[in-house]
Order: sequence, then structure tokens, then C-alpha cells
Amino acid sequence: MWLPPALLLLSLPGCFSIQGPKVTRGPEGGSLTVECRYTRGWETNRKWWCRGADWYDCQILIQTTPRQQTVQGPRLSISDNQRDRVISVTMRDLRRDDQDTYWCGIRRFGTDRGAPIQVIVVGPENLLSWTTANGTGVSSGSRIRNYYLLLVFVKVPLLLVVVGAILWLKGPPRVPEEQWELPVHTNLSYDLAGDAAP
Repeated sequence: MWLPPALLLLSLPGCFSIQGPKVTRGPEGGSLTVECRYTRGWETNRKWWCRGADWYDCQILIQTTPRQQTVQGPRLSISDNQRDRVISVTMRDLRRDDQDTYWCGIRRFGTDRGAPIQVIVVGPENLLSWTTANGTGVSSGSRIRNYYLLLVFVKVPLLLVVVGAILWLKGPPRVPEEQWELPVHTNLSYDLAGDAAP
């Protein structure tokens, strides 16, 4: 059966109700935050985050409740800003096997609304090239890049200055001055003996 393009679009799970980024990346061991925006009228509905490429089989990992707009899990948190109509999901302690298709969704009577998001976990071997290429893209990538810039240009030189100052103040081992000077009574007796000589 042939459907007009407008009806075909309306049959998609999240058509115009909710939108998020198509792809997001985060560093292995780090975190990433995904923001999805939804249209007016869905503010009081539950919001959820599920995993799985197939819309009808994805597993809900975390969701809000009517009384809790922010829910914290061990490695996941979800927050629903109803005033700005933004769902924020944070994934922490990213692992390689976290890489998958996820959905940002809205619970509703009938078929839920959702937007698919491809999550890519970047390993340490690709972290430098990823942060360079995505310096202005993903917020977590920008934070990683800023951290390394701060480390290289501020923290390491500051550490070297502090270590240098400590070594300079410590200096080479010196022989105590007492060994170079005679005791006062020795100097006095020498002077007196010298004065007494003709």
C-alpha cells in the first residue's frame, strides 16, 4: 500500500515531537551529555532513555516520574527541564561496550515518541584526533580538549617551576660554617699570644 509522504513522516516514532543529535561521542572512561528537545504539550509526560537499534525492542535504562524530573542512576542520569522542554541524559564512566544506538523518548498513550541517537565511545588511541576534530562540536570533547590544554600549558610548567624553586632553595650540600671558623676562645688566645710577643 502506498502512503503519501506526509503520512509516512507521521508514522515515524518521534516525528517532530522530539529531536536530538544524530550522533554523539564521548571518551572512554569519561562522560557525555545528550540533550533532546520536545514540542509543547509533552511537559508532564514521563521521559526515558533506552538502548537498542530496534525502536520496538529497545530496553529502557532510566526514566523520569511524574514527581521526579531528575533521576540519578549509578552511571546514568536523566533530567527533564519542563520550562525549556529539554531532556538531558548524562552517561558516565563510558566503556567500549556502551557504544550503541539509544533513544531519547516521551511516554504517551499509544505509541511513545522517540529520537534515535548513535553513541560512539572514543578510545584513548583516538582521543587526540577526536578532540582536535571536534573541538567545537561535542561538549564533553571540548572539556577534554580544554583539560589537556590546561595540563600542557599551565599545570606542567607550574609544576616544573615549583620543583626548580625547591631544588634551587635546597642547593648543593654545604659544609657547616662552624668547621671553617675557630672557636671564639681560640681566636682570643691567639690574639693575646700575638700581642704578647715582642
